This record gives sequence, structure tokens and C-alpha cells, in this order.
Amino acid sequence: MSDDTPKPKARQPRSHTVDCSESGPVVVEDQPLPAKVAKTPVEEKSPAEWAYERLILYIKNFEEQLDNEHEVAMGFAGGDAGVLRIEGIGFFDPDIITYYGSDGEGTKTQLVQHVSQLSVMLRALPKQVESAEPNRIGFRLAAQLEED
Repeated sequence: MSDDTPKPKARQPRSHTVDCSESGPVVVEDQPLPAKVAKTPVEEKSPAEWAYERLILYIKNFEEQLDNEHEVAMGFAGGDAGVLRIEGIGFFDPDIITYYGSDGEGTKTQLVQHVSQLSVMLRALPKQVESAEPNRIGFRLAAQLEED
């Protein structure tokens, strides 16, 4: 006896944004997901993996709106962690997100956060090193989302 019942179609994530400014920024929610991210149904991802992928998209989008004098950093709500200049991000299934980088004084910093506590603020900080180009971590992270 075989089960010929059709399987439900994989659900794509829903999103919605309302921006009341006259020239609001381009928002992540209005952009298509990268093919590799969209390929795996949300139901098959751990909370950590799904949060990791979306954070990368938010970081990349934020960086696209910065000038050459600023780089992205994260501020963390609900604690005294301060600001982290982002150098890397990762996840550990099923529920941990990690951020790697340095604090305002250049001290090596890592934050380990449970997805249920996820609350970050992306901030534009002046470039730390004088160079022609700012460090754009979001573009490198997003490229990894496209790799097989």
C-alpha cells in the first residue's frame, strides 16, 4: 500500500515592511531571497540557521546604504555588551548565533547569543583603518549563502 497523498508545498517565508519616510531605504523584506536560501524550506532549517541567513541579508543591505567612510557594527540591546565591529558571524544548531569582531577600543570580541534573545541594532561607525575602501563584511557573508 503506497501513500499517494500529495505533500504540502514548502512554505516560503512571509515578510512585510511599512516605511513612512519619503525616501526610505531599500529594505531586505522587499528583496528576493538568494536562491540557496530560498531552496531549503523554512521548516527544514533550525532557528539558528534561519536567523543567521537573515542577519547576513540585513547586514549586506545596511552596508549597501553606507558611504565609504563608514563600516557596519552591531549594538546589542538588553545588556552592557556595547558595540561590536563585525568581522564574522556564525551559528551552531539548533539555537546559537555567534558574532566575531572587536569592540570600540579594538579588543577582540565574541558574543554568543541564543536565538530567543536575538536583538541587534546595526550601526554605522567611522572606518577604523584609513584606507581607500571600507571593510564590507556583509557582501562576503552573503556570497557564502550562495555557495553550494
